[in-house]
Amino acid sequence: MKVIKLLFILSIVCCFYKCSGTIFVTSPSFNVDKAFYNKWIGGLPGVRGVKLELHLKNVDGIVFDSLFFQNKSTKAVVRVLGTKIQLLGHYSTSKRTKTDFILDRNVQKELKNPFPVIQKNPFNLKENEAVLSYIKGGKRLFFKIENIKRLQSVFFPSAPKR
Repeated sequence: MKVIKLLFILSIVCCFYKCSGTIFVTSPSFNVDKAFYNKWIGGLPGVRGVKLELHLKNVDGIVFDSLFFQNKSTKAVVRVLGTKIQLLGHYSTSKRTKTDFILDRNVQKELKNPFPVIQKNPFNLKENEAVLSYIKGGKRLFFKIENIKRLQSVFFPSAPKR
């Protein structure tokens, strides 16, 4: 009976722990002027990605950290455009990866193969939603950006042969 009570209490604590997770800022001190993304396709087969672009105003005292978008995360690239700040997020969706796997009859040699890195996004986002992570006053905050406009895909031709 004591075990059942202990499990019940632990399950309730876990539920409250999950509920107290990430809380989004509803009205940040900055303004999102523009938000859009486009997919790009490279000249080589399998080379592709997504570029997210945000234009922000009134960003005094804010350090931008990360962008979470379409189940991926990346460091935010910050550019100053006069009075505005441009944040860029580059996400690779390439299927081309260099894989140096050891394939051998001896299983011990195959144990040296690297494990795949699975990136877990802590946010449940739609395709046109992103989360901006930033630091203000020494505190990490999160702001959810909705209804991001999708632009036309960009195709990069392959490099000319010499």
